[in-house]
Amino acid sequence: MPAMIKLGNLSINQQMLDFVNTELLTGSDISPDAFWAGFDAAVHELAPINRDLLAIRADLQEKINAWHRENAGGAIDQDAYEAFLKDIGYLVEEGPAFSVQTENVDDEIAKIAGPQLVVPITNARYALNAANARFGSLYDALYGTDVIAEDDGAGRQGGYNPVRGEKVIAYVRGVLDDAVPLASGSWTDVQQLSVENGALSISLNSGSGSNSTTLANSAQFSGYNGDPANPSLVILANNGLHFQIIINRDGVIGALDAAGINDVIGESALSSIMDCEDSVATVDAEDKVLAYRNWAGLMRGDLVDEFEKNGRMVTRKLASDVSYIAADGSPASLHGRAVMLVRNVGHLMTNPAILLADGSEIPEGIMDAFMTVTGALSDLKAKRNSRTGSVYIVKPKMHGPDEVKFTDQIFAAVEGLLGLAPNTIKIGIMDEERRTTINLKECIRAAQHRVVFINTGFLDRTGDEMHTSMEAGPMIRKGDMKAATWIDAYENWNVDVGLECGLAGRAQIGKGMWAMPDLMSAMMTQKIGHPKSGANCAWVPSPTAATLHALHYHMVNVGEEQARIAKRPHAERRDILSIPTTTRPNWSHEDILAELRNNAQGILGYVVRWVDQGVGCSKVPDIHGVGLMEDRATLRISSQHIANWLHHGICTSDLVMSVMQEMASVVDQQNAGDPAYEAMAPDFDKSIAFQAACDLVFAGKAQPSGYTEPILHKRRLEKKAANGV
Repeated sequence: MPAMIKLGNLSINQQMLDFVNTELLTGSDISPDAFWAGFDAAVHELAPINRDLLAIRADLQEKINAWHRENAGGAIDQDAYEAFLKDIGYLVEEGPAFSVQTENVDDEIAKIAGPQLVVPITNARYALNAANARFGSLYDALYGTDVIAEDDGAGRQGGYNPVRGEKVIAYVRGVLDDAVPLASGSWTDVQQLSVENGALSISLNSGSGSNSTTLANSAQFSGYNGDPANPSLVILANNGLHFQIIINRDGVIGALDAAGINDVIGESALSSIMDCEDSVATVDAEDKVLAYRNWAGLMRGDLVDEFEKNGRMVTRKLASDVSYIAADGSPASLHGRAVMLVRNVGHLMTNPAILLADGSEIPEGIMDAFMTVTGALSDLKAKRNSRTGSVYIVKPKMHGPDEVKFTDQIFAAVEGLLGLAPNTIKIGIMDEERRTTINLKECIRAAQHRVVFINTGFLDRTGDEMHTSMEAGPMIRKGDMKAATWIDAYENWNVDVGLECGLAGRAQIGKGMWAMPDLMSAMMTQKIGHPKSGANCAWVPSPTAATLHALHYHMVNVGEEQARIAKRPHAERRDILSIPTTTRPNWSHEDILAELRNNAQGILGYVVRWVDQGVGCSKVPDIHGVGLMEDRATLRISSQHIANWLHHGICTSDLVMSVMQEMASVVDQQNAGDPAYEAMAPDFDKSIAFQAACDLVFAGKAQPSGYTEPILHKRRLEKKAANGV
């Protein structure tokens, strides 16, 4: 067992204590003694409230379960159901109209629409990539993905293929024609860019000789670098986003380009969420210290990672700002990094890194708040990340307004201990739990001086939908869920309520992840729906995806969409509360088997890496071999779905176990090339990962809110102990 040091009423893991004292607090204005004394007092005041809120969750769930059992056997009486939810306090009365009062919010969050990256903070390389994904090469993003078809000799295998390169260049010229059009002609015909009297002058070859033109909107020219007559960089803007046109007639591409354009760099991820929650596996002090250390390094600006790539060592660090000469001749710069938010864990989990006076583990979300804000103190002085002096914390898995109010109380305690101005800490409210969705207006009201973000997330939200209504009947098939009545109402309701509460121009309204990082062509077809829905940010799985998805925000002016949406009829709460069950399932045995296989394969493919290797987010092949970016949200929906079908007799325990064993062998084969992988089959009883996956399914109904964390943490700790860690 790791050494635990007694300090006041706390018992603190030695590694955590040393890290906080010698690293986290270095350079701050608070001493270790003052920090731990204030932390001790705050935690012992907050932890009982945390426990009480979790008890309320459990009590409400028991009442809902009982209501469904008492009203089983037919269609739900919607009026009676809603009246019941009000009676038990699950559905609260809405107060009067109001607008959020959040101040000191960076433009990348409040005013500019664009992609948002979410990455595990425990992987320094990924975290740096996400921070540096503020800009990305359009040429590289298009050349390396399926957005550009590989027919007609345009394959992407081997070295540089000029046929494919020409298609990429043509695509980008089309983007520029749409986003920053010329007064006459096309970007395809550009031969020379120059700056004259603070304006961009463009020489064209139209086929009938050379001529000159300008931008259709001169205000889209932001600035340049180099000789005005022959600049090396030209910066253009549209909808608040920038393009950097790199000119180098000696470059590999520029030497063949009439205008010498060697690359076009697009502004990509405006913000990134450094995740301490669903995409990581942090079960003890060792893991939590790694998370906090990487976050503090990002905030100090000195996080570095070295790794081998293509046979050579690469050092990655944070990107610098982009300096240039503005159109009026003054020095200017573009922020070179995504504005970073940090996602803490929710109110449910505890962690053995610190023990309270009664010997219980500290609520992990409370620990996260104190440690991540302390890690950001250096940025509040230097303003490398937030130039407005804010710390942005995304808070997931809150159930209803009282839990949001409690988070506000936690943040106020952190501010008090660290000597920060009230409301320095901002909150992102993840609208992924049913009780939060239907009470969203009051949730926002509870944090109206802090809120900078709300979002929707299909997977966690569906998992909670299934668990909350577990007794209502068998759920429809998972693939049919996106066509269910409640889904569209939920997605629209989130935007409607956000706009109603004045989030436009002050906060992000976000949409969920594109989970297939290899299918960028499909993303470009489908994900434009997010800015069209009124969302001014949406999640992407990679820097490449951010560069491509950013093009949607050139095509769609989200502010104009929000103004239009604000006038539409409000989504109906009644639709959100329609439960996606089927009263007469007519599925064949093959239908049921296919659904179970799909769910089981996804569960096992994710859990085996989580438990055995401590990998909280990775690209996991699905049953058809398509790589999906998965975290605990995908696990929650799949495990709850099987648990629901088991509970209602759609399948038997024996059938589910046989499918789990069958799919374990499939997952083993899919991971055969991983030297660190430990097979689950055929010794299923010896595989801790396989046992964890089975726990999630067979004990799924008993898990609080259908969450996967308690089982995963228990089994990961078991695996670490078995490995002598």
